[in-house]
Amino acid sequence: MVRYVYDFTEGGRDLAGLLGGKGANLAEMTRLGLPVPPGFVVSTEACRAYLATGAEPEGMSREVSRHLAALEQSAGRRLGQPEDPLLVSVRSGARFSMPGMMETVLDIGLNDDSVQGLARVSGSARFAWDSYRRLVQMFGSTVMGVDAALFERTLATLKELRGVPDDVHLSTGDLVELVEAYKTLVRDVTGEDFPQSPAEQLQRAILAVFESWNGERARLYRRREHIPDDLGTAVTVQRMVYGNLGSDSGSGVAFTRDPATGRPGLYGDYLPNAQGEDVVAGIRNTVPLTELERLDPRSYRQLLDHMGTLERHYRDLCDIELTIERGTLWMLQTRVGKRTAEAAFAIAAELVDEGLIDDDEALARVSGEGLARLMFPRFDASRTGRPLARGLAASPGAAAGLAVFDSAEAVRRAAAGEQVVLVRQETNPDDLPGMVAARAVLTSRGGKTSHAAVVARGMGKVCVCGAEELAVDTERRRLTTADGTVVEEGALLSVDGFTGDVYAGAVPPADSPVLRYLEGGRAEEDSDRVVGAVARALRHADAVRRLEVRANADTPEDAARARRFGARGIGLCRTEHMFLGDRRKLVEEMILARTDAERRHALDALLPLQRSDFTGILEAMDGLPVTIRLLDPPLHEFLPDRTELAVRIAAAEARGERPDPHDAELLDAVGRMHEENPMLGLRGVRLGLVVPGLFPLQVRAVAEAVVERTRAGGDPRAEIMVPLVGDVTELRLVREEVARVLAEVAEESGVPVRCPVGTMIELPRAALTAGRIAEEAEFFSFGTNDLTQTTWGFSRDDVEAAFFSDYLDKGIFPASPFETIDRAGVGRLVGIAVAEGRATRPDLTIGVCGEHGGDPESVHFFHTAGLDYVSCSPFRVPVARLEAGRAALEGTDGSDSR
Repeated sequence: MVRYVYDFTEGGRDLAGLLGGKGANLAEMTRLGLPVPPGFVVSTEACRAYLATGAEPEGMSREVSRHLAALEQSAGRRLGQPEDPLLVSVRSGARFSMPGMMETVLDIGLNDDSVQGLARVSGSARFAWDSYRRLVQMFGSTVMGVDAALFERTLATLKELRGVPDDVHLSTGDLVELVEAYKTLVRDVTGEDFPQSPAEQLQRAILAVFESWNGERARLYRRREHIPDDLGTAVTVQRMVYGNLGSDSGSGVAFTRDPATGRPGLYGDYLPNAQGEDVVAGIRNTVPLTELERLDPRSYRQLLDHMGTLERHYRDLCDIELTIERGTLWMLQTRVGKRTAEAAFAIAAELVDEGLIDDDEALARVSGEGLARLMFPRFDASRTGRPLARGLAASPGAAAGLAVFDSAEAVRRAAAGEQVVLVRQETNPDDLPGMVAARAVLTSRGGKTSHAAVVARGMGKVCVCGAEELAVDTERRRLTTADGTVVEEGALLSVDGFTGDVYAGAVPPADSPVLRYLEGGRAEEDSDRVVGAVARALRHADAVRRLEVRANADTPEDAARARRFGARGIGLCRTEHMFLGDRRKLVEEMILARTDAERRHALDALLPLQRSDFTGILEAMDGLPVTIRLLDPPLHEFLPDRTELAVRIAAAEARGERPDPHDAELLDAVGRMHEENPMLGLRGVRLGLVVPGLFPLQVRAVAEAVVERTRAGGDPRAEIMVPLVGDVTELRLVREEVARVLAEVAEESGVPVRCPVGTMIELPRAALTAGRIAEEAEFFSFGTNDLTQTTWGFSRDDVEAAFFSDYLDKGIFPASPFETIDRAGVGRLVGIAVAEGRATRPDLTIGVCGEHGGDPESVHFFHTAGLDYVSCSPFRVPVARLEAGRAALEGTDGSDSR
């Protein structure tokens, strides 16, 4: 029989898949002997069974009742009994942290009778009624579906009537009145009364948490973080402890290191006389956790001791939730804490120095995505001016955008192509779509552990929290600064997540220290803590990786930059870029040529220009491979737009003038070359076979550049790549012509010219016949952009804007197949081509040069698939180097890098 419920004493952190992260870590802390309120966990298996059928799985209720009875026995109290009632919390807990995305219900067990008993046993009627109003509010919105804003409006109205700034100043009588107002609201909206049965409250709360797994904000967060939809959430049921029992009580969130910078020390927020939800919701401004030393020295010392225990045990930054109930410290949660990219690299390096982890594990704990964030620009400090306000630097980065004051407006403007800053008093989980859409998040309330801070850090969004000088008026859609400056919606703001400063207007950016280092600034490694950590991670990645990393570069400047970034060659040099600009006229002459002599004249004029291009690139990459792709796009792309030509001719005729004969000639050529689907038309190898002299021109330019570099004492390693091959015969014919031209140049120059010839695998047929194609190809390079288009039947230029967002929302895509490789479809074709190509030619070199070559997740796939290298844009080279190292370590220690 399947078991669904586990006591804290029965689990550990190795059971996160079954007990969820929260439950597994509570069990782990219980095993360590830390002060954890007792409880039990309803497993993710129960959630999955419930979501599959819509009904409680067989036996779950009996197990919950049995574990509740054990909890009641250990406490000496029953759930919701009239005198001294046992109360419990019901919280979600997925395997991977999803802060604020699912539901929580506190104070389960309170009703009209037990609230009186709680008032007597606690000695505080105000505390009891405050707890009851929290239950009705949470249960009403979470379980019964009442709009949370209605409760907030009722509370705001009462505070306004009483003339108090927050709920702490409401009297006991006010809270009694508020509970009755809340219950009336529930009845009016739902048609049923708030349930008085503690058992019913518990059962319905558990099922509501299960259902919140498929809530809109949870699904959006999972898509954003690439968390699978089929994991489900566990539910933790735990005895309540209270931080709102008076001045000797409180709640807080602590980090064993600063999650923004990674620096060791005590970091976090504390809120006296408050429950934990008040801290993370940001509705009241907290005090620094260090204030606890003055408020409660004994609990402070205990907390430091427990934090040290947890960091040594987890060997990582720990995020801890705590409550102090009348001087007694309770540990309510721990997990490996979310952190910024800056903190991730610094912590990993410092834990190695402290002997807690080794270099392999340090590399597994950072990511290419994080490294990319560190390469983002910062604001130029010399040009920032006086800030409008300063808050807490909750998530680093520098971003500017138009101020918007609600999530829906952020989404609307971002969809229209505008960059926005989401400004709120505090965010809540319903603001997630707006946070995703915004460049930065700014709040006037909350600390570094508020919802805005935690979620923004997890998403890599710039965030400044707790800017108390700002009065945010969401109704009038504006904010007011301490000196009376008014910023209306649509005004431009700049938000500095490194300093916490907020500026009016757009502040000019400056390069990041990490970017300066990667471009060759060795001094940065010694002077900057984070840069030094990045340098260590990259050195170790380079030492352990199997995949080489090349760059996609079309100019000597790009090639030189890529080499500085650590590229070991060029995996894709696109020659079509060399036919643009001033050379377009020569290309037009070639296209319009009506005789072989006219075509030869145009090609002869292009030859020295192409040779010069190749010479510069080979010099920049001297001693490293440079893979040069012969011309790929349709020739009409080098001609003026058809409509533009027609308009010019019609305009001339309307003026009674004779149209330019050259325009008429071009229009005729464009008409002849028009294709309904040019990406599947006359391009790539097909051009080389039907346009005389085109490929020989390019091959001769490459060969002569090799000769020139060889005579200059260089070590040129040019490779020639034939695009869009679908049949081995196409490649054979082109290769014969290549061999002829190389031999001619070698004979003319007296310099041996050796250029390997290979092909791009970018058509499904090429992948499926790779064994035959390898008879002629000395190397393969997967063009995954076209391979994705032709496998899915997508035209990338058309479909991404048309329906990809719908496909992502519906779960058809976990991510865009143009950003992360489609393993099941495109990836399978890659696997077939690798296996069959190497079966024919065991020494076949295989790489990838589509944009997937710089995507972290795709790099791991290409490592597993057995490729020799990935190639990506120069600025993605460090990312690919790091991920290639992480891919080599994947599975060696069982670590999960999420």
